[in-house]
Amino acid sequence: MRLTRYFLPVLKETPKEAEIISHQLMLRAGLIKQQGAGSYSWLPLGYKVLMKVQRIIEQEQDRSGAIQLLMPTLQSAELWRESGRYEAYGREMLRLKDRHEREMVYGPTNEEMITDIFRTYVRSYKDLPLNLYHIQWKFRDEVRPRFGTMRSREFLMKDAYSFDLDREGATAAFYRMFVAYLRTFHRMGLTAIPMRADSGPIGGDLSYEFIVLADTGESAVFCHADLLKKPIPAIDTDFRGDLEPIFKDWTSLYAATEEMVDQQAYEASVPEDKRVSARGIEVGHIFYFGTKYSAPMKAVVTGPDGKEVTVHMGSYGIGPTRLVPAIIEASHDENGIIWPVSVAPFEAVLINLKAGDAESDAACEALYGALRAAGIDALYDDRDQGAGGKFATADLIGIPYQLILGPRGLKEGQAEIKHRQTGARETLPIADAVGRLKALIEPQRRDQV
Repeated sequence: MRLTRYFLPVLKETPKEAEIISHQLMLRAGLIKQQGAGSYSWLPLGYKVLMKVQRIIEQEQDRSGAIQLLMPTLQSAELWRESGRYEAYGREMLRLKDRHEREMVYGPTNEEMITDIFRTYVRSYKDLPLNLYHIQWKFRDEVRPRFGTMRSREFLMKDAYSFDLDREGATAAFYRMFVAYLRTFHRMGLTAIPMRADSGPIGGDLSYEFIVLADTGESAVFCHADLLKKPIPAIDTDFRGDLEPIFKDWTSLYAATEEMVDQQAYEASVPEDKRVSARGIEVGHIFYFGTKYSAPMKAVVTGPDGKEVTVHMGSYGIGPTRLVPAIIEASHDENGIIWPVSVAPFEAVLINLKAGDAESDAACEALYGALRAAGIDALYDDRDQGAGGKFATADLIGIPYQLILGPRGLKEGQAEIKHRQTGARETLPIADAVGRLKALIEPQRRDQV
């Protein structure tokens, strides 16, 4: 993509309303525009990152055996009354009526609707286990939306729902999602720590949050330092086998949010030199809640003995619009964002130091064509602007690699590659530049799949 043809409204000044670094950088780098309290438009650069985040989530959900569908944003209030949650959910849920005075809700979550879909079509234990998921915009009327898309009223959510014959099967489904979440966040360059958590209005007695440590996190967290460097488990293609040992291995080390912490247990089980007390951002939440919804909504199947069995359920959420700022909080410097290759809006940016110079233009055009031919997702900064402004933009928007060429380098037959994460620079023959970038980028793509 040529920058002269792209829509990238970067800002020089930090907007006053932005309290945390991710909100500041998302506005300055032209990722989002605020439309109202807790409501944002995702501009082209931000939307591209969001879709890369979504694609990783989809890949890991599919790999775990979950099946994607799509449910409506508006739901019948009757379904919520049937489950008993219509009044209990509280004022965060937006309630409305259509022209026929039918009561509706703008779904903050989808346990009721997915249970209704299940009970309509699934009749036998032979159709289990089943896990259905979708990625959809949701609305919760937050009292105080803040921190940009970290806590907004309208947000994108991946929610999955598992159905099993009994608690044993449902727990196995929970373990599959637990491992899928570890892999998902790792592929985005995040260290996400699983912590026992409260289930809130969704319910259930087995509940874990995945927390990314960040100074601006909403909650205090307490954990064992070894959780920050545990290797992600290797899993076969279809998540076969017993995953309980992985779950127990990860949850054997102490980790808790401030709501769930037992200070005495924390100090007793974690050596002083291994204690981590920090702030954290929730990026995912998984629940097992048994028959909380299936019992009142009569979601039953015929069991092996011919008798009706109420199915056991679980719910598994990830917020893509929350993940984008979480990645920024975990990966930035004083100059801007530092994207991991897996979610970067572009993998490399080609910087023409003297746009308008015939020789520089011709050489950069050739490089741009070679980058595209090599399968590298590249942004070409072909603007007629000073080098300082181009470098500042490249650093701000966080593209992992900068390929730099100008008249001096062209005269010497040399190009320069800057690594955004480390700031390291390497000079090499122009003819070798694209191959070098491909060698840098491709292993990161593979390692994160």
